[in-house]
Amino acid sequence: MSTFTILLGGDLIRTPRLDRQVEGTRIIAADAGIGHARLLGLKPELWVGDFDSVPADLPADLAAVPRQVFPPEKDKTDGELAIAAALERGATSLVLAGAFGGKRADHAYLHLALSLRLAEAGTKVLLTSGAQEGIPLLPGKAGFDYADGTLFSVLGFSDLSGLTVSGAKWPLDHVEVAFGSSLTISNEVKSNKTGGGLEIALGHGRALLLAHPYPLPES
Repeated sequence: MSTFTILLGGDLIRTPRLDRQVEGTRIIAADAGIGHARLLGLKPELWVGDFDSVPADLPADLAAVPRQVFPPEKDKTDGELAIAAALERGATSLVLAGAFGGKRADHAYLHLALSLRLAEAGTKVLLTSGAQEGIPLLPGKAGFDYADGTLFSVLGFSDLSGLTVSGAKWPLDHVEVAFGSSLTISNEVKSNKTGGGLEIALGHGRALLLAHPYPLPES
């Protein structure tokens, strides 16, 4: 498996879990995402974009990263172009670091939707800000390594059918969930009686698991 980390322009904090997730991966930065390379101590092999939001005062080694330059008026975001570059280089698995937050809600939404399309095409995808993670849910059953007490939600991008959630404070058993329903928002990992962790099964539909491996900051 060839894993690439795509550095996007959204929010990112460095955590031990994130360090493990990007360790040994190949790195491509999308425009302002180059700033996260400095945060994580990484040097991308490629820097992609129209370069309209380059961070100031980049270290010389990052400023010298090879660039793939596109015009500002284009039909794809810098992030999508960086992902395409990774796929062209043989990526079978992607870590989208900086996929959430930032100044552009439309870009954050695109990252969520694009991750589903990529997963359906056979590419494994993890979206992360360090504080929260997104994982596309495909029809079938999957298990996750989150500790008890981890807050999570299942975000539906369509009507969902046959959704089962076990290893949770509020389990679900083969339920139907209408698109736009809040039924699957704000659940909590809780090991089941047999000691198993969080497991999610989906019969039909498009959904994404959004989890917070670290405690949310107090408001």
